[in-house]
Formats: sequence, structure tokens, C-alpha cells
Amino acid sequence: MAKKRKFYVVWEGRKRGVFTEWEECEAQIKGFAEAKYKSFDNLKEAEEALQKSYWEYISPKTAKPTVKEAPASVGKPNLDSIAVDAAWNTATGDVEYQGVYLRTGQKIFHQGPFKDGTNNIGEFLAIVHGLAYLQKHQSNLPIYSDSKTAISWIKRKHANTKLEVTPENKPLFELLQRAEEWLSKNKYANPILKWETEYWGENPADFGRK
Repeated sequence: MAKKRKFYVVWEGRKRGVFTEWEECEAQIKGFAEAKYKSFDNLKEAEEALQKSYWEYISPKTAKPTVKEAPASVGKPNLDSIAVDAAWNTATGDVEYQGVYLRTGQKIFHQGPFKDGTNNIGEFLAIVHGLAYLQKHQSNLPIYSDSKTAISWIKRKHANTKLEVTPENKPLFELLQRAEEWLSKNKYANPILKWETEYWGENPADFGRK
């Protein structure tokens, strides 16, 4: 019996596209950090998937068995939005952050790594960066973050960190000061929403290093 043919969609890899052989697909994703890909049974479905978001096909329920069924009060995430997240290296203390457009998974900004930081600072800066980015593009899209702490800091317009300034993290604190100044001087209508990891799976802006 002939082996059933598969079509491989690569959303993020060395080359984006639909591939008919696994070896071609593997060449795009092997060793590529945060590669996003999936196999499909027919070409039409694969081509349609490429034009949509990776997250529409890799559902939290199938990707992470521990994800719970979302109650009606939680619902599903708004795909017409930005998701932001930070990564903190526990060994080095380096922190970085990024933002992605949820519908397509396209990375729209990335900053860092910065020396001697904290995850909360990275999460806070990611939200402010997202707000400034959306203001520049005259957009009221919502922003998703999985950090309750960072969201609370945004509401206060102040990063309530206990981290002390060092020669290594001085650039990070300068960025933090600029972020707080931006919040104090600018108004925005963008909703800052909590990414419900428990129901939706990992934040799409996650660095994938857990």
C-alpha cells in the first residue's frame, strides 16, 4: 500500500512555504529557534494554512494536554491583537522581550538581551513597547500579556521593582525610565488583556525555552 502523501507548512523557519517532502521541511526548521510548522493531508489545506496563523492550527488543547476547556467567561483570544512576552535567563540574569501579531505569528519587535534584569521588568517593557508601536501606527489593537504583575505596573505607570541599579543593568534602567515617562505623557485606548495560559496554552510570544 502506497504511503499517504503529506504536505508540510513552515510558518517560521529558514524559508517560509509549503513543502512536499519531509526532508525539505526539515532543512528549514532543524536548528532554527522557535520554528513553527505542521503537516497536512492535502495541498489546498496546506496552502490555506500558510495564509493564516500557526496558532489557528496548533490548538492549545492538542499542543498541551493539561490545558483546560475555557469557560464562556474566558472564551477565545482575539486574533486581531498583539501578544508580548519576556524571557529571563536564570543563569546569567539576561532578559529580553518581544511582540508578535497574533493572527499571523509575525514577530513585530524584539529587544535585548539586557544584562542583570528580571522577568517582570522585561514583561513591563514589552507591554510599553507594544503600546508605543501601536500608537505610532495609529492602532487600537489589544495587547495580551501573561504577566499579572506587569499589567498591574502598567496601570500604576510605574515598575515597582526591587532590583538595584548596577553598572551592568544601567542601560536597562534607562530604558525603564523612558518607558515610565512614555506612560505618564501618553494616552492610549488599547486594552491590556491577560493571556489565559491555563485555557489557551503558551503565550504566542513565548521564547520557547521552558
